[in-house]
Amino acid sequence: MHMNVEIEFKTRISKEKYETLLEAFSLDGNIFKQTNFYFDTNDLDLNRQAYVLRIRQKKDIYKLTLKSQNEHGAFEYHVILSEAQVLDMKKNGFRTRDFFEQIDYTVYYQTSLDNYRASTPYEGGTLFLDYCEYCGLTDYEVEFEADHFETGLMVWNKFLHRFNITFQQTLRKSERALNCVIQK
Repeated sequence: MHMNVEIEFKTRISKEKYETLLEAFSLDGNIFKQTNFYFDTNDLDLNRQAYVLRIRQKKDIYKLTLKSQNEHGAFEYHVILSEAQVLDMKKNGFRTRDFFEQIDYTVYYQTSLDNYRASTPYEGGTLFLDYCEYCGLTDYEVEFEADHFETGLMVWNKFLHRFNITFQQTLRKSERALNCVIQK
């Protein structure tokens, strides 16, 4: 198991702003697809406790991730899985304790989100442009990941100003996708 701390800043943007940023950073040919498969209890207990449990598929690599949020970022724990494990987990669910000692739930596959992502190094961090499809919906966001909160926040605010972007609070991708499950 691997653990890291993720410090990210993000905002929703329009399709037009997304396309403008793709062009500004010459990222049109740098878009790749990743699919997030979200797991939770049938009552969405993890979501209510600000945990995200997902399997991310990038090409033929599958990574199980547990994220726990706080005001300055997220702690992420990762485990690489085989395709056979993923298929079994999506069909039958699994015990979180089998992979992560800090939580113990039986979870089941709930929903997925396709993220078409472009990324580039930017001012000591990484800039991500995301086009997401889930539950018949489409949205766009820009994200900036940094190593330090204070420095990242300064870079983020300058970026927003430079590209004339009004900050719009946005839910995490997992919350947006899981809201479809809640509304069923």
